[in-house]
Amino acid sequence: MSLHYLKPEQVLEFQNKLLNFFEKNKRSLPWRENHDPYRVWVSEVMLQQTQVIKVLEYYDKFLIKFPDIFHLANADLQAVLKSWEKMGYYARARNLHQAAQKVVQELNGLIPDRYDDFRKLPGVGDYIAAAVMSIAFNQPYPVVDGNVKRVLARLFLIEEPVNLPASKKIFQETAEALMNHQQPGDYNQAMMELGATICKPQHPKCHECPVSEFCRALESGQQTEFPVTLQTAPIPEYHLVVGIVQHEERLLLTRRPLDGLLGGMWEFPDGEIESGEALKFACECMIKEKTNLEVRVETPLTRVRHAYTHFKIVMEVFICQYISGTVKLNGPIDYRWLLPEELAQYPLTGANHKFLHLIKKEALI
Repeated sequence: MSLHYLKPEQVLEFQNKLLNFFEKNKRSLPWRENHDPYRVWVSEVMLQQTQVIKVLEYYDKFLIKFPDIFHLANADLQAVLKSWEKMGYYARARNLHQAAQKVVQELNGLIPDRYDDFRKLPGVGDYIAAAVMSIAFNQPYPVVDGNVKRVLARLFLIEEPVNLPASKKIFQETAEALMNHQQPGDYNQAMMELGATICKPQHPKCHECPVSEFCRALESGQQTEFPVTLQTAPIPEYHLVVGIVQHEERLLLTRRPLDGLLGGMWEFPDGEIESGEALKFACECMIKEKTNLEVRVETPLTRVRHAYTHFKIVMEVFICQYISGTVKLNGPIDYRWLLPEELAQYPLTGANHKFLHLIKKEALI
């Protein structure tokens, strides 16, 4: 793979055609209305792991609640997580909250305008740093996300797998070689827009591509063969029991540790079970182990399947009745006995949301 076949004037032509395409065809998205660094930053954090259509449900609401970095920094983490509820990848929200506090406390609320300084903030990786620096501060740092990698792989027949960490260098260098230094923010967005709307993973719209004349994959009829992706191991599946513990018209909710998967989110107590283990017994033992409570499983409620990025879970959900004991946590960091109507105040995991409507049918809510 090489850019050697593109002369400087061809690179300029490529940039101009891409920028013209973006100007005429860019989607109307709320985070494109202005280039305020805070707003750009929030949008890029949301977009990092979530599709545009989903982010559109959250972006404006989040900014209404936290209109600037001071409001975000001064907010309680639980309020931030509640605003992020059901969008997933909650480490993004925790890191953004922590980074906002750092900016307010140490930098007087001024978001760094230098790449290296901004890159040091919690949760800021190469992609977010490049996006914010280019879009908000007009600095020529290329963004290299999945869309951009796919475009580059097809343009130049890059054979290195896009999901191999060792390939990062070749994609980064290629992106830098094509970078437009006069309009870096628009150029980066144009590259991502091209990948999202034209150079799609399946059935790319080559006949609509503004830079098709530069594409070696199209020239050789290999569009469907690029990008190259390494096969990954099968996604493991884990079996869990969940206990909805009732006591005097209240339900027990526990909070996950702040670090790790779903950090800081609230959920009904759950735990992994071994293959062949009796489900009701496993549920009672799990609740005893995690909360020190003696309970009796009353009835099964449902089975829920939920997928994360690297694994899947199957949850056997049971309604349980409190018998005795005082809560002493082993694993969770906090708990609440809540009236059913109070559940809505707490940021619940996506898997728990899948059976809330069934609790209502059982007259618990």
